[in-house]
Amino acid sequence: MVPESNESAQELAPGALKGIRVLDIATFVAAPFCGTILADFGAEVIKVEQPDGGDALRKFGTITECGDSLVWMSEARNKKAVTLDLRSPQGAQMFRELVKASDVVLENFRPGTLEKWGLGYEALREVNPGLVMLRISAYGQTGPKRGEPGFARIAHAFAGLSWLAGEADGPPVVPGSTSMADYVSGMWGAIGVLTALRARDQSGRGQFIDLGLYESVFRLLDEIAPAYAKYGTVRERMGADTVNVVPHSHYRTRTGEWVALACTNDKMFERLTVLMDQPRLFDQYPTSAIRVENRDLINGLVAKWMSERTLEDVIAATRSGGVPCAQIYSIKEIFEDEQYRARGNLMTVQDPRVGELVLPAPVPRLSETPASFRHAGRSLGADNADVYGQLLHMSQGQLEEARKSGAI
Repeated sequence: MVPESNESAQELAPGALKGIRVLDIATFVAAPFCGTILADFGAEVIKVEQPDGGDALRKFGTITECGDSLVWMSEARNKKAVTLDLRSPQGAQMFRELVKASDVVLENFRPGTLEKWGLGYEALREVNPGLVMLRISAYGQTGPKRGEPGFARIAHAFAGLSWLAGEADGPPVVPGSTSMADYVSGMWGAIGVLTALRARDQSGRGQFIDLGLYESVFRLLDEIAPAYAKYGTVRERMGADTVNVVPHSHYRTRTGEWVALACTNDKMFERLTVLMDQPRLFDQYPTSAIRVENRDLINGLVAKWMSERTLEDVIAATRSGGVPCAQIYSIKEIFEDEQYRARGNLMTVQDPRVGELVLPAPVPRLSETPASFRHAGRSLGADNADVYGQLLHMSQGQLEEARKSGAI
């Protein structure tokens, strides 16, 4: 389901974060994705880019006819676009003036970079004591690795996720998406920003949020830390299987499709044995611990049952039996699926530069103040006159002088 128009989407969404102004001076995905989330829910997010070329995300991924990438069109949506050279004296001073009139700054430079330019948190809080700053870097603002560079792939490796991805007898592989740590960090960042703004409502004081890319991933890895600390357990790669539960894996149907099956508890396994017409399996293997000890046998029986049936038969049987099961989708199946359509997860919009676009719709879904779409990622410096004219009261002449000097 697609909104009838951008205007109707705006009318439906008063914007839970209306009145919050965010300066996004970050690059690529991690901290900027926090800005995307905030912008979707009504915050005024101003994307600040270097005058010469802008954010490298503009050229990352599939390039459209306007010269910017599809990633940019999606993840810079709802943000105003200005240019500003923070390294120049005039640019730095203009940024301080913007900070005075803003609530949040998002950045992901290497630790110490903003301090070198005189724009670190302590300097900025002098001009705005209520400022909230999100600081995302590869390893965080402290520790022996604080100054090292890193991207999501490095975070996956350092956090322990890549170690777990792949077949038991094979090498570590990419855990699904090379950008996952970036997007997850943006989500954690949004939680941090909203928490800090709530604290500011009570105290009047701002604060900074310090987040390492690897920390965003490590925090999601369930029991691997306590299991190692208490029992010395080092979890290894298991392919599609799950460490403490069987059957909980991927299986192939007779017609060639792959499905995911999740018998997370004993009740689910009992239901599966009934629909497999093998109820005595539950009597023999009634608990997860027993099934884990007999992993290959259980997986083999389930795989055989799956391989003898079409995808349609498998899905119908598991649905009627109350067993969680789903086809493993490519993006093709996602575009064809009725659930995605009913939930409006694929949002069709019109962009003046590239025409029709289909973008992932915002989440989560709020009943009273839903997200809205205003525009896709803008061209470099598209909002210079608007932002600097309104917030810094710069005239056309002053803007032209700043442009000629390289400040914007």
